[in-house]
Amino acid sequence: MIDTTSRPVRMLFTSRAGGVSASPYDSFNLGAHVGDSADDVRANRARLAEISGLGPQRFVWMEQLHTNNVTVVDGPQGEPVEATDAIVTTEKQLALCVLVADCVPVLLSDHNAGVVAAAHAGRLGARNGIVLRTVEKMRELGAEPANIQALLGPAAAGESYEVPQEMADDVEKHLPGSRTRTKKGTPGLDIRAGLVRQLMSAGVTHIDADPRDTVTDESFFSYRREGTTGRQAGVIWLTGNSYDSGREN
Repeated sequence: MIDTTSRPVRMLFTSRAGGVSASPYDSFNLGAHVGDSADDVRANRARLAEISGLGPQRFVWMEQLHTNNVTVVDGPQGEPVEATDAIVTTEKQLALCVLVADCVPVLLSDHNAGVVAAAHAGRLGARNGIVLRTVEKMRELGAEPANIQALLGPAAAGESYEVPQEMADDVEKHLPGSRTRTKKGTPGLDIRAGLVRQLMSAGVTHIDADPRDTVTDESFFSYRREGTTGRQAGVIWLTGNSYDSGREN
């Protein structure tokens, strides 16, 4: 068994399974803004905290509005960070959270510099540079693009993300590599592909992208598939440990 407790950064993505919420938010909904029972969301977030080994107060959430605003946080917030779609910190044991249901959750870390970030890259935010602005904010705090690891989570795949041709052309202009065709042969967007290309152009080359399609994979919440639905999360935090590649037990 590989011991991961000594790693300097932890990252995770949740699915819709394992919580207490009732339909249509069944069951591990972490979004407090979608109409679900507040008690159920609190219970689900408490379960996430327990799994992560952090206290619930150590989780930082955002009021995500599809902006390109990036906010630096240096401790627990109490309330969601207002009007922002990316958060960055150098604080240890502070879990940064991004909520999604088709948009791309982007987790970024430079463990050498001790800087991590979580970004919400929907169509509009990605088009308007939310991820590049996040990388730039990380650089201001000491991160180096060559040392940044990027992890892109489950999201709407290009084969499922149908949009009007003019919208596909507009996003492609600002996020090259994102325009594609759906499985029906109609204009589509692959935001993850565009983000990978954009990150590489910024000098970030340590990139992993989860290929799962939230629109077709029913183990995830999907706004495009369901309309009224819950939200899964991407979470990242600095553990405070030095780097260890793992040891055999």
